[in-house]
Amino acid sequence: MIRTPLRPLARILEARQKGENPDAIERENTRIRHEQMRDSSRQRAEGRLLVLGVFFFCAFAVVGVRMGVMATTDPTEPRAAAPGSVISAARADIVDRNGNLLATNFETHALYAQPHHMIDPERAASKLLAVFPDLDKDRLLKDFTGKRKFMWIKKKISPEQMQAVHDIGEPGLLFAPRDMRLYPNGALAAHIMGGASFGKEGVHGAEVIGVAGAEKFFDGYLRDPANGNKPLELSLDMTVQAASERILYGGMKLMNAKGATSVLMDVHTGEIISAVSLPSFDPNDRPHAAITGDASDSPLFNRSVQGVYELGSVFKIFVATQAIDLGLVTADTVIDTSGPMRVGGFNIGEFNNKNYGKQTVTGIITHSSNRGSGRLALMIGAERQQAFLKSLGFFEATPFEIVEASGGQPLLPKRWEELSSVTISYGHGLSSSPMHLAAGYAAIANGGYKVAPTLLKQDGPKMGERLMSAQAASDARLMLRKTVSEGTASFADIPGYHVGGKTGTADKPGPRGGYLEDKVINTFASMFPAHDPQYVLIVTLDEPVETSGEKPRRTAGWTAVPVAAEMIRRIAPLLGLRPTVEPGSVADITLSSSN
Repeated sequence: MIRTPLRPLARILEARQKGENPDAIERENTRIRHEQMRDSSRQRAEGRLLVLGVFFFCAFAVVGVRMGVMATTDPTEPRAAAPGSVISAARADIVDRNGNLLATNFETHALYAQPHHMIDPERAASKLLAVFPDLDKDRLLKDFTGKRKFMWIKKKISPEQMQAVHDIGEPGLLFAPRDMRLYPNGALAAHIMGGASFGKEGVHGAEVIGVAGAEKFFDGYLRDPANGNKPLELSLDMTVQAASERILYGGMKLMNAKGATSVLMDVHTGEIISAVSLPSFDPNDRPHAAITGDASDSPLFNRSVQGVYELGSVFKIFVATQAIDLGLVTADTVIDTSGPMRVGGFNIGEFNNKNYGKQTVTGIITHSSNRGSGRLALMIGAERQQAFLKSLGFFEATPFEIVEASGGQPLLPKRWEELSSVTISYGHGLSSSPMHLAAGYAAIANGGYKVAPTLLKQDGPKMGERLMSAQAASDARLMLRKTVSEGTASFADIPGYHVGGKTGTADKPGPRGGYLEDKVINTFASMFPAHDPQYVLIVTLDEPVETSGEKPRRTAGWTAVPVAAEMIRRIAPLLGLRPTVEPGSVADITLSSSN
């Protein structure tokens, strides 16, 4: 800015020449400068007033619009908000079909430390070791006296432990609220529940996320606040599950088996009433997954869906049913089961080299003839056999609603030739899970309709397409009943409860091919009541051996069948099934009239 002098020399000289007073020039210039300064100040003030006016106008406009919006919307409950409180720990409960609690949330706390706020780190480390003996004192002391400003000590502590830490009186030891997942029944239905853990977490809260089983499969539903904390209702019956686990565990120990599994399924709805896998674990303290060794040795291994085995002679009923359904045979058609029988360059033999001779189709199932089943399979043909087993669900993982089920993919032969058809007819050459087998037997039990295993409670029958005629299914049920009353499963002939079923003894494959000596997978696939089946029960034992006799016995008739029989005897009343009392013989009494 150029400042004009108040006494410009040129004008002063000119004024002196004219005889004028130079001071008048200075006074005039001073007046003009003051007027300019006053005009400039007035303009700045007017600009500031204008800006302030616009600001107030906008502020009142925003307030007015907000008040208008609030006046036209429905009222809602206010929610407290704080920095970092973005973690939602809410998780719905899980209940069984009768509303009994299987999984819920429990309010607890986590323990963390802020070492820079500690008064006496050494004392704090010593006192913490008294409360939590599993902690490393040297590591604690190093962390407490180092540069760390935050560290987790325990992710879950009990109320008693919390009080003990509080009594230490160390301001650097703090508590974070937690909602941990609690399974009040302990190990009951552990493989179905799976387990949960913490996801994203902070000092104000932590996510509870599913890590396995139903907890992980239904994680989205359980964490969705839109469900209003409505519990997830499963098809399991806690009472039946508890009885099944207890009996199966006793049977596994009695038969010296390394593992066992059972599946109880409603044949009309597909509901899984109980599913047991042993050995088991407590989901409240879920163990770590094994990274070495055989996966089936881990308690986390779910044998009912992940255990893909050759299940043996339990498959024979499928080939007999299909042959009847196609009109190739009837239940009374006679088949020569005598040897020798060579298919694809291999001999087809019988158990213990028996020779059953000529047998009806019913006799083939009752006596469990390999050659008889094989000859039925040759009559059917590989293509039709594949189509039938595929329709029963043996070509893909079961849709059962736990994450482990997707890993139970059946193992099929690379080339389905005549030899494959024959061996698969008696349960070798195709590996599947007990859950697959339950769905297959359910189709026979319910009159020929496909039904998918489900973990969710249903409100009525959920049968799908028809897979076989009602007559073929009826004939198959009669064969299974006769197998129990006269055949290899006689230990399952329970007074009051008519049971139909089929035994299966399959050699275990070795890790390098071939089969292991004296190691078998035994299965009993059953349905009850046999005249009008409501449930299918599959019991499988891994490497059982019955040792009460002079020689060890490893067949399913001596191992799996007695365990399944005891299970049916115990759970049938829990399922509301009344025993059928057969009338006894009439005493030799002669009635006479008094007239």
